[in-house]
Amino acid sequence: MNHRGRAGEDRAANFLQTQGLILVARNYGCRFGEIDLIAQDLTTLVFVEVRWRRQASPHSLLETIHPHKQRRLWWTAQNFLAQYPHPPPCRFDIILVTGTQCQNLAWYPAVVLEPC
Repeated sequence: MNHRGRAGEDRAANFLQTQGLILVARNYGCRFGEIDLIAQDLTTLVFVEVRWRRQASPHSLLETIHPHKQRRLWWTAQNFLAQYPHPPPCRFDIILVTGTQCQNLAWYPAVVLEPC
């Protein structure tokens, strides 16, 4: 991961903690892929994809996460949830970090990803 990508993830993790979420894992990976951040929001497990861009784009943020990437995120989340005898409710969030110093952040909770 490059320096800005790591800085963007750090900024996103800190932001989520200021919003009351508890960080559970960073860069969780398995054979299906990797999830940048996993956090707990009360009783909900939150899988977070962090996207860094030099500047905000007029394109839909979800368009930057192609169907193949969405499937990989979904399957990676399923792999993580397999460790729970009774998996908690979960959701997928996207955090967009922009600016050369990662100074801007936009949080998109509960985006809809297409499972396989």
